[in-house]
Formats: sequence, C-alpha cells, structure tokens
Amino acid sequence: MINLLLNLEVAKMATNDYVGFTFFIGSMAMMAASAFFFLSLSQFDSKWRTSVLVSGLITFIAAVHYFYMRDYYAAFSESPTFFRYVDWTLTVPLMCVEFYLILKVAGAKLGLMWKLIFLSVVMLVTGYFGEVVAIGNPTAQWIWGLASGIAYFIIVYIIWFGEAKKLAVAAGGAVLKAHNVLCWFVLVGWAIYPLGYILGTEGGLFGLQLVEDPKVAQEAMDVVYNIGDAINKIGFGLVIFGLAVASTKKSEA
Repeated sequence: MINLLLNLEVAKMATNDYVGFTFFIGSMAMMAASAFFFLSLSQFDSKWRTSVLVSGLITFIAAVHYFYMRDYYAAFSESPTFFRYVDWTLTVPLMCVEFYLILKVAGAKLGLMWKLIFLSVVMLVTGYFGEVVAIGNPTAQWIWGLASGIAYFIIVYIIWFGEAKKLAVAAGGAVLKAHNVLCWFVLVGWAIYPLGYILGTEGGLFGLQLVEDPKVAQEAMDVVYNIGDAINKIGFGLVIFGLAVASTKKSEA
C-alpha cells in the first residue's frame, strides 16, 4: 500500500486516457449518489427506507472500490480486474435484493431473494474464472462466459416472466412501474458486462477474439465496465428513490 501511494505521487494521466477518465468519473458519481441516497432517508415512509439504504450501500461500496481501482490504474496502468470482481461480488447480489425489497408488498418470499443472489454469484464466479483464471485458453474462456451468460438469462427470465414478474403485477401501481424499469436495467444495462467480457478476452465470443491487441482489448473492456457500473448502480438507486417518493406521497395524501 505504501508503494502504491508513493507511485501515485508521480503518476500522470494522459488527456486521451479514457480508462482513467471513466475511473475518475465513476468514483465521484457513485460517491455523490451515495450521499444523496443516505441524506434522503428521513423523508420516506419507513417501509421504503431499507430499499433506499441498500441503494446507497450499493453505490458507496462501488465508490470505495472505484477510488482504489482508480489509484491502482493510475499507478500501474493495469486493469484492476481482481478488485472489480470483489466489488461486483458485493454489489450485484445487493441489486438483486432490491427486487425482493420492492416486491415484499406483494408477498415476496425470502426464497426469491436467495434464488436471485445465488444466480448472481454463479454469474460472477464463472465470469471471473473466464476472465482471470482461464487466460490463454480461448475455449475455456468462452465456456466460462457461456456459463455466466446462462445464469444471467435465468435472472432475466425470473424478473421478466417468472415469479418476480407475477408479484410485480399483483402489486401494480408504482411498484410495477419500478419493477419494469429495473427489468430494463438488467436486460439492457447488465448486457454491457458481457460486451466487455467479449471485447477483453481471447475466447469471449465462441472462442474468437474481437480485438487483437491485448492492451487495446483490456482498455476497451475497462471503459465498458466503468460506464456500465455507473449507469446501472446509480440508475438502480434512482428507480428505487422514485418509487419511495411516489409511495410516500401516496400514503401521506
């Protein structure tokens, strides 16, 4: 850690360093979002405070990791892949918890929450094996990527057509609207991560490497991941915030 800090004292960032730029933007945006969510807690009805609190925790955990990843990248010009997966292992399951929290009003059971958490962990662990452990083995990389993708699409099915969707329809109103928006975040926003995986690994797309230069591929992957993290984590929180505001106003009317 001391060496890292010493290196940071002389680290410079080029004006065309888009990886470094997105690390800086991501870290500050997510910290600002955390402050916003935490400071707004007192204005909501008690049943929605946990949801908003979790939104703040998601962006706060991500911001802390991003500060470190930003400094690591600035010091060594290397992708902080390990720390990125540590961040995802904490924040992505929490994003799944949000579905359970907003659907509790319709009778969601803990089983739904644990199912989504389990699938998200499988998605992340298999992605990590493909991106880090299977380096140099394109066939293994696309197989691990496929396994990660299967877990992802099961999550998509559950929230779009399965148990979670049925509960959202039963709840109706603002809950259904929020659920539908979160579903789009998972379908479109989370799809950014497979794109980054495909760009950054040799076997990301059925054993094919789309970007031949390893350095360019890694930079492309980092930029995609950084943008995806900021959009998805802050966006998730803002949807929950909007639901909490609408529901609190309705209960006070």
